[in-house]
Amino acid sequence: MIPWLTDNMSFPPVDQAMRSPNGLLAAGGDLTTTRLQEAYRHGIFPWFNPGEPVLWWSPDPRMVLFPNEFRVSRSLARVLRKNNLEIRTDSAFEHVMRACASPRAGHRGTWIGEDMIASYCALHRLGYAHSVEVWLEGKLVGGLYGISIGRMFYGESMFSLVSNASKIALAHLSRQLERWQFGMIDCQMSTPHLASLGAREIPRSEFITRLQELVHCTPVSEWKFETDLFT
Repeated sequence: MIPWLTDNMSFPPVDQAMRSPNGLLAAGGDLTTTRLQEAYRHGIFPWFNPGEPVLWWSPDPRMVLFPNEFRVSRSLARVLRKNNLEIRTDSAFEHVMRACASPRAGHRGTWIGEDMIASYCALHRLGYAHSVEVWLEGKLVGGLYGISIGRMFYGESMFSLVSNASKIALAHLSRQLERWQFGMIDCQMSTPHLASLGAREIPRSEFITRLQELVHCTPVSEWKFETDLFT
């Protein structure tokens, strides 16, 4: 049985997470900004369906992308050099979340419900949650959002309305985080798509060790990307 969290209860140690399903650690609790910050600082994230209890996860192994290992294919490099897209940060955070929440082809529903949107928008107002946005002719066509604590970034979700838009957002994020000396981008679960972009699995113990160093680093004072990342 997994622990049921009350509002004032701390998370159990991540090494107590279940093996099947991989990483399920606890249930219950709330989505306050305090709770979410505590979770991310300890390598834990929420993932549950709307209308169900909050479920907290810390899988082993953990899928991560080291910023300097982002893989730019020849085709993506050509797209990045075209420079016909505008990259913005934090100009439409809620819009990005809602676009990520839209049903995908072949899937029903979404795990990003109204409670999640409200909680992460609150984190955004506090300066912890950020969006990277791809704009084409004044229209938001792709992007991603996640959490930044210290020099650690936790990727949450991406979306694309045109070809390669989410890859472009992740490429800019990775390049900028490398310049800012961020150590890792947490990708949570392994997928072939993330692996094709350079992400890889590491043991949870290694992830937690690196994480504890990075979250105590001085945070970036201004979340604004440089304009010469791919010029």
